Amino acid sequence: MAEGTTSVVIMGATGDLTQRRLLPELFNLRRKGRLPEHFNIVGYSRSDHSDEGFRQYSWEKISEIGSLNASNEEWDEFARHVHYVRGNVDSEQEMGSLFNRLLQLEGELRPSNRLFYLSIAPNLYGAAIGSLSSCGIAREDTGWRRVVIEKPFGRDLASAQDLNSIVRELFDERQVFRIDHYLGKETVQNLLVLRFANAVFEPVWNRNFVDNIQITVAEDIPVGDRGGYYDGSGVVRDMVQNHLLQLLSIVAMEPPSAIDAESLRDKKVEVLKAIRRGSADEVASNAVRGQYMGYLEEKGVSPHSTTPTYVAMRLYVDNWRWQGIPFYLRSGKALTSKVSEISIQFKAPPHVMFSLGGEDRSSSNILSVCVQPNEGAHLRLDTKIPGQDMTLRPVDMEFHYDTAFRGHDIPEAYQRLLQDALEGDARLFIRNDHIEEAWSIVDPLLEGWESPNAPALQYYWPGTWGPDSADALLAQDGHRWLHLCGDG
Repeated sequence: MAEGTTSVVIMGATGDLTQRRLLPELFNLRRKGRLPEHFNIVGYSRSDHSDEGFRQYSWEKISEIGSLNASNEEWDEFARHVHYVRGNVDSEQEMGSLFNRLLQLEGELRPSNRLFYLSIAPNLYGAAIGSLSSCGIAREDTGWRRVVIEKPFGRDLASAQDLNSIVRELFDERQVFRIDHYLGKETVQNLLVLRFANAVFEPVWNRNFVDNIQITVAEDIPVGDRGGYYDGSGVVRDMVQNHLLQLLSIVAMEPPSAIDAESLRDKKVEVLKAIRRGSADEVASNAVRGQYMGYLEEKGVSPHSTTPTYVAMRLYVDNWRWQGIPFYLRSGKALTSKVSEISIQFKAPPHVMFSLGGEDRSSSNILSVCVQPNEGAHLRLDTKIPGQDMTLRPVDMEFHYDTAFRGHDIPEAYQRLLQDALEGDARLFIRNDHIEEAWSIVDPLLEGWESPNAPALQYYWPGTWGPDSADALLAQDGHRWLHLCGDG
């Protein structure tokens, strides 16, 4: 690594993501010795800053946010590698100034590698890639070139296909890193280990033993200052198309032949292709949309908005392993607690000869993977209550990272993903066909909600688990929502 130089170009350098996540995690990588010896971080944005002005601005913003535990001296050492160029992403001339600055910073060091991070509004992705292409800054003539693209990647299937087409004009797929920070979470990665490194689970991970699978990604806060963006997006585009379908694909995928990027991503795409499609009306009838009371008063939200802030839906994966098993997904804003959880409920024994010790109890085992908070897993088993009677009570066998690996550093998702992008490891990034398959799943739902036959928008109070109709959706199948992780 000492023989060349690596430059990380952050477009949208004065934005919240850069100050809250990207610069702090690049700092942490530097502190751990995981960045090349010769590296540059070049911020690119429309704001008027000098190098020193941008360094000071970043330090003040990071200190205000509290996203970095560092002394002034540590920051000053890191900041020597931080530079700034003012410009618009849609200007070939101003992008040319960025190119010249990179050439100056790289000097005669070879190879001179460049990672472009698009931390900008999604509607600017196409323009940014066009400018990168026209000024020649992304040509692989002196080293590798890679681009990291944030979600959302498109707002429907057609726009995602258009954006993929634009990206392909400049970059090969091996150079493109579509990022979903959920895939960088330690617990999500551990789900692969849980499944494929433990023989106790894989033999029962199928329709013969599993009753249903539930994926919850809940937030306890309202939309806040994101109201303007969120009202044009909604919960399906914001959460389902990416986070929830990513988690579903990992839970349901077949064992890959190897742990390399293409083997893993092939298996995930196979799952998405197997998800049952239907007409817009059929898909909408298997989903509930809700909006929390008070959403219409949020800043930037239309007073007549019907944008859903909550969704619960039922999907089926039509393949040999999962035929007939329902997958329930839910996500929403202003709910009871902040939790991301995957619950696998196994089928009850065919005959239970013991007393279950209470009403409304099913004798079935549940494995819940806690993505956040309290990262870990719970396995619910039935055990005998001490005493004369053979009465059962459920207990949880628990594993949590903060106790099981006390003293181990658990890297933030962006730290892991930034390092992977710099190393060219695409295992935790999203391929173009995955993006398009995911949109093909949610597009009919969005279309169904816009049709005259759409189920009515339901309302719920902040601090609850959403509208009652979400409970009724599961009750149709004799199920109820599970919650073993966190509080609430």
